[in-house]
Formats: sequence, structure tokens, C-alpha cells
Amino acid sequence: MSSKVIHALYNDDDVLMKAVKEVRAAHHHIEEVYTPFPVHGLDKAMGIAPTRMGITSFMFGVLGLGFAVWFLNLIMIQDWPQNIGGKPSFSFAENMPAFVPILFEMTVFFSAHLMVITFYMRSKIWPFRKAENPDPRTTDDHFLMEVAVEGSEKDLTSLLKDTGAIEINVKEKH
Repeated sequence: MSSKVIHALYNDDDVLMKAVKEVRAAHHHIEEVYTPFPVHGLDKAMGIAPTRMGITSFMFGVLGLGFAVWFLNLIMIQDWPQNIGGKPSFSFAENMPAFVPILFEMTVFFSAHLMVITFYMRSKIWPFRKAENPDPRTTDDHFLMEVAVEGSEKDLTSLLKDTGAIEINVKEKH
């Protein structure tokens, strides 16, 4: 593995997408791409596997639904049954229509909050963490592709220039 990376800067997302496809077709490893906004299809072009966040969200929702069922049964049926508006509180099934909004809200609450926590943990985004952005222009209007140097640095540089890079810098990998 090389200890150098090349930072290729682009000023258009369409040119970046074309460049990513060309660099991958030339069998070079793209370490990372920094963009000021999400670029649709970039993950697929880079060859990044799809996430399992949808499955995780569903599991968190089921956990919230299960918690809500257990909690409502414990509070409203077993611990303190009440006759509210003439409705009997003898079983969970009899009170199910009244519990639907609470069940729905707890499902959404658990799913949303646990997904945010999961996202921050997976992304390693912690409070007061310093940004890892190599070029501040990528937060405004430029796109940066970080490519590992494997083989000829000159050939890779010329390939990146041919793809439309407006600036190319060779850096030492941290």
C-alpha cells in the first residue's frame, strides 16, 4: 500500500461522476470523495456496498412497538385498570383501538432516535470532533476525489487531468 494520495479537485458534479467511473475503470482505488452536497449515484459509481440502515430502522421500530405493547399492558391493564368513558380495561385486545396512536408514536420514536444514535456511532461523529475535510473549498462549491497512488504517480496524474480535474495535489497519507 502506498503512502501517498492524490487530491483531484473538480468544480462540477457531473464531471466528478464521469471521473469516478473512469478512475475505477482504470483500476485505481478511490479512498474518499468529498462533496458540498449529496451526489446521487456516487456511492454506486464508487462501488460502495448498500447499507443495512433500512433493516436496522425496521428492527428499531419493532423494538419500539414491542416496548409500547408491554408498557401499555403493564400500565393500563395489569397495574391500574380504569374505566375511562365506559370502556372496559379487562384485556389488551379490548382496548387496542384506543392504544393505536400510542403504539404508532412509540414505534416512530424508537426508530428515529435509535437511528440517529446508530448513524453517529457508525460515522464516528462525536461532539467536538475535528473535521477531516482535506480542503475547505469542498464545503462550498468544489468536489475532491482522493485516490491512492499505486504504480506510476505520473500516469495517475495525467489520467486525472484528462478527466477534467481543475487542480491536482500529491499528499502524504496520514
